[in-house]
Amino acid sequence: MRRINLTSDFSLSRIVHGQMRMNSWNLSHSELLSLMEELISMGVTSFDHADIYGNYSCEAILGDVIRLKKSLRNEIEIVTKCGIKLVSDKFPERKIKHYDYSFDYIVSSVNNSLTNIGTDHIDLLLLHRPAPFFNPEEAAKAFSVLKHDGKVRHFGVSNFTPAQFEMLSAYTEEKLVTNQVEISPYCLEHFENGNMDFFLKEKIRPMAWSPMAGGKLFNPHDDKGLRISKALYNVAEELQVGAIDTAVYAWLLKHPATILPVVGSGKIEHIKHAIDALSVDMSLEQWYKIYIASIGQDLP
Repeated sequence: MRRINLTSDFSLSRIVHGQMRMNSWNLSHSELLSLMEELISMGVTSFDHADIYGNYSCEAILGDVIRLKKSLRNEIEIVTKCGIKLVSDKFPERKIKHYDYSFDYIVSSVNNSLTNIGTDHIDLLLLHRPAPFFNPEEAAKAFSVLKHDGKVRHFGVSNFTPAQFEMLSAYTEEKLVTNQVEISPYCLEHFENGNMDFFLKEKIRPMAWSPMAGGKLFNPHDDKGLRISKALYNVAEELQVGAIDTAVYAWLLKHPATILPVVGSGKIEHIKHAIDALSVDMSLEQWYKIYIASIGQDLP
């Protein structure tokens, strides 16, 4: 599988495995290890987490898996996120969900992630969401200390706009290497807010979360979903692929921004559909057929 360079010395696998729902896959630790080993054998070596996933449980599950085979850590790249404070039984003192990007909280979150995963470094740390109360000097200072201490190797963001990305970049010593945003045929937000143009201008390789739009493409409940689903089935038939999710991944992979889809499934057959898309040659007209179905009108 082709690897995508985010810097001259750091790359991720083109398909990233998202482990947000790891705690609900009903897989034992040994079964999770077998799943990850099979993915690695197919070239999927990058695994996406966040401190809050599974009510603060999924990082620790990954840690339990790695403890079954310690050499696994040297075969993979771990991506995780911080900054969101959930109302949770784990933190009974919290009254409302809010964001915290203070120096102390970013550093403490990373330390917790390192402990949970049982590793001495995170390959890529992302700030989880932009915040209305945000001091970029605090975040930049945390990045600098974490990099100096060897606890985090690379930094990025998630769900940031171009202006927010540039604002933070103005303060950081380290280049922000990616922005993980929602991209799917159903969600064209980042085609509309300037992010896709910004990614191309700055040669940023975005990661795409929820590429299947949370199931809206398989079980559409509105006119937009029905239009897209019809177009996807049509294109999948033209391409002679057996699953419409392969057509969705091919649509993402076709774009010149070099999108890295985050595939959040515990079923190997679903992940293989994304891997199959790597060998699909979608035409430009087929790409636009899906895009036009999403916007619901012909191009101007």
